[in-house]
Amino acid sequence: MGKHSASGLGASSFTMPSRPSVEHEPAMHDAPTVPIVPVMPPPSRTPTSHARREVWKVRAPFLAAAIVPIGVIAASATGVGHSTTPKATALSTEVTTQPITGDPEATVQRVAATFRTPDPLPPPIPPPPPAVVADGQVPATNYDAYRRAADIMAKTNPACGIPWSVIAGIGKVESHHANNGDVDPTTGELRTPIYGPTLDGTLAANEVISDTDGGRLDGDSTYDRAVGPMQFLPSTWEHYGADGNGDGQSDPQNIYDAALTTARYLCDGHQDLRSTSEQVSAILKYNNSMAYVDDVLGFARSY
Repeated sequence: MGKHSASGLGASSFTMPSRPSVEHEPAMHDAPTVPIVPVMPPPSRTPTSHARREVWKVRAPFLAAAIVPIGVIAASATGVGHSTTPKATALSTEVTTQPITGDPEATVQRVAATFRTPDPLPPPIPPPPPAVVADGQVPATNYDAYRRAADIMAKTNPACGIPWSVIAGIGKVESHHANNGDVDPTTGELRTPIYGPTLDGTLAANEVISDTDGGRLDGDSTYDRAVGPMQFLPSTWEHYGADGNGDGQSDPQNIYDAALTTARYLCDGHQDLRSTSEQVSAILKYNNSMAYVDDVLGFARSY
């Protein structure tokens, strides 16, 4: 408290005016108010193209260290201006399906390529053939025809339940499996057509049957005779004949057609051929002889 002079500071003869003695320092609100004058920045100036390049040269280190959208840098480097809104660039995530060309067909192709339909599952692998096919007791093409016929009947007449082995038993007794598989494996057509004896009464135990098909199936316009590997009479074939290989025809000299026709004939009457007794009844309808039944079922059991 007291008077302070500048002489102690080594000044010249200049003397500071004395302050009045007070009991306390004045409070902050007692001090005179000094107006705050805002300092306005100098007006912005768009630098010339050369100056722009100099500005970016100076700021380059800062921009390299900062996380700045690439679009902003690209726009400034080309002299577009110092926009604060980044523009879309090649690094932006693509969220639209609009093609670059604006072609609607290209859009469809692009979306189809993104959402491709899964490939269909392959068909199930058929079970391996039984041992009797591997050792040659039943020719492979004949087995395929017998099994396919049973599969078709399982879908079209599931109550019948005919096994492929019963169809094979008929084929063995009637023609030794079409002369031991003498068929075209691609079509099932017999290489050598099979005909039974002419039913004109000259053979013992054979009845006389006059022609019913004009010789179209058996080549005889006077009398009938059995045709094909399953030995069907023309009149029976006309009623039960089926297309077993899907070529649009029913031919008694085709192993696929003949096997399916045999299955249809044996299943006629909705018999359950899972039962042995029903098998006997159906085979007797095919040939009214118990010796014949025994032969057919004997071979069927061995298959």
